[in-house]
Amino acid sequence: MSSDDKSTAVPPAESVNSDEKYTPEKDGIDVASKVTLDRVASNPGGAPTETVSALGTNVGYLSVVFLNINNMIGTGVFSTPGSLLRGLGSPGLVMMFWLIGMIIAYAGLALYLELASMFPHRAGAEVVYLEQAYRKPKYFFPAAFAAITVILEFSAANSIVCANYLLFSAGNDSPTEWLTRGVAIACYTVAASFVLASTKWSLRLVNLVGFLKTITLVFIAITGFVVLSGKTRVVDPHINFHNSFAGSTKSGNDIANALVKVNYAFQGYTNGINVINEIGGNAGKTIRSASNLSLGIVSVLYVLANVAYFAAVPGETIKKSGTLVAGLFFTNVFGQHAGARVLPALVSLSAFGNLMAVLQGQSRVIREIARQGILPYPAFWVSTRPFGTPFAPVALKWLLTVIVIVAPPPGDAFNFLVDLQSYPANVFSFATAIAVFILRRRRLREGQPPHEYHAWNIALIFSCLVNLFLLIMPWYPPAGGATGGDVSFWYATYCAVGLGFIAVAFLYWAFWIVLLPKWRGYQLVEETVVLEDGSSFNKLVKVYN
Repeated sequence: MSSDDKSTAVPPAESVNSDEKYTPEKDGIDVASKVTLDRVASNPGGAPTETVSALGTNVGYLSVVFLNINNMIGTGVFSTPGSLLRGLGSPGLVMMFWLIGMIIAYAGLALYLELASMFPHRAGAEVVYLEQAYRKPKYFFPAAFAAITVILEFSAANSIVCANYLLFSAGNDSPTEWLTRGVAIACYTVAASFVLASTKWSLRLVNLVGFLKTITLVFIAITGFVVLSGKTRVVDPHINFHNSFAGSTKSGNDIANALVKVNYAFQGYTNGINVINEIGGNAGKTIRSASNLSLGIVSVLYVLANVAYFAAVPGETIKKSGTLVAGLFFTNVFGQHAGARVLPALVSLSAFGNLMAVLQGQSRVIREIARQGILPYPAFWVSTRPFGTPFAPVALKWLLTVIVIVAPPPGDAFNFLVDLQSYPANVFSFATAIAVFILRRRRLREGQPPHEYHAWNIALIFSCLVNLFLLIMPWYPPAGGATGGDVSFWYATYCAVGLGFIAVAFLYWAFWIVLLPKWRGYQLVEETVVLEDGSSFNKLVKVYN
C-alpha cells in the first residue's frame, strides 16, 4: 500500500467487474476521494483504465494524422530508393515493392485497429495488447516488454541524421564527429523540451512539421510530372521507364532485404493509437479514419516520389547515389544550389518531426508499462506533474538517446545498437499479431459485448506471415557471407543479442515473480493506486502467507 498521503489505494483490480467504476460508498473509501476514483475503472488482468485521461484530451483528428505521418516519413523516402534499386535491379520491381509495402502496411493497420477497438481507453498500443492477450505466465510479457522498451527505446540514429543534414544545409560539408554529436543532442533536447512543456503546443508543432513535410513530398511528386512532360533541363525523363523490368534480381536474399527496407519505411502508422485515450469524443472512430487517411497519403506520396526520382535521375546514377537520391533529383531539376542546400534543410525538418512524433508515442508506452506495476516506483513514472505531461518517460528517453549518441564510437558499435532495436520489436510484433485471435476467442468465451471493428481474417493471417518472415529473414546469410552485413562481425549478432535480452527478462521474471515469493513465503497482490492528478496504476505488494 502506498504511504504517500497524496494518493489513494483501492482494492485489487481483479476483484471488481471491468465495466464498473470504483465509488467511495461501495468500496469504503473516504467521500473526499470520489472525484478522483470515478476517473478509474478496474481491468481484470491488467492496469486500471483511466476513464478520463490524466494527460488531458488534446489529441484531435489532425493530430492523429500528423503523428502517424511524422513517424512514417523520417528520412527513408529521401534515401531508400538507391539501395532498393541496387538490390532489386530494375525500376519496375522497385515500384512493385512500394505497392507491396503499402498492402503489408494496411494489413498491419487493420490488425492494430481491431485491437484498439477492444481497448479504446488504454494508451500504449502493443504494451496493452500483450498484457491482455498473454495473461499466463502472469507478468511475463509485461516484464519482457518493459525490459526491451525501457533499455532499447532511443532515437540516436534519427537525431544524428537530423544533425548531419542541418549542418550540411548550413554549409558545413565535413563537420567534426563531436560537432555532429553536439548538434544531434541539441536537436533531440529541443524536441524533448516541447513534448515535456506542453502536450497541446507540442502537438501543434507536430502538425505544422507534418504539414510541411507532406507539402515537400507533394512538391516532389508534382515536379516529377513536370519532368515527365519534358519541360525541364532533364534530357530523357523516360529512360528508366523503357523496359522497366530489365535486370530484375532473382536473388532471394536481395528480395528479402528489399521487403524489410520497404516495410520499415511504412512503420509508424500506429503511432496515433499510442495516445488513443487522449482523443476526445469517439476515439475509435477517429483513430480508424485518421490512421487510414495518413497511411493513404503516405502510400501515394511514396509511389509518386519514386516516379519523380526515376524521371529525373538515370538508373545507374541512382544505384551509386547511396542515401543521396533525393539530392540528385533536386540538383538535376533545379541546379546545384537546390540539391546542396534546400533539400538537406527539408530532410532535417522531416527528421525533427519524426523525433517529436516518436517521443510523443513512446513516452505513453513507457507510462503504460509503469501503470502495470512492472517498473519500480510506479508513481514516479506515471505522474503527469508538473506540466501535465509524462515527465519521467520523456526524461528517460532523452537520457538514453544522449548516452547512445555520445558513448559508442561511430561505425560498427553504433550500427549494431541501431540494428539491435529492431529484432526484439519484431518478436513482439509477431506476438501482437497472434494476440488478435487469442483475444477474439476469450471475449467470445466470456460473453463480452462485440467490439466496433473487426479486421478481415485474410488481412490478419497475411500480417502474421509477414511478421514471421521478418523474424526469419535476418538470419539468412547476406551475399557477402558471415561478415557481409552492415557491421564487420557476424551479420546476425544483433538478432542473437536481442533474443538474449528476452531470455534475461525471462530469468528476471522467474526469479522475481516465481522463485523469490516461493522461497520467502509471500504472494504478490495488485493494489490500484490513484494519484491526485488522476493518474492510476497497479502496485505489487507482498502479502505473506
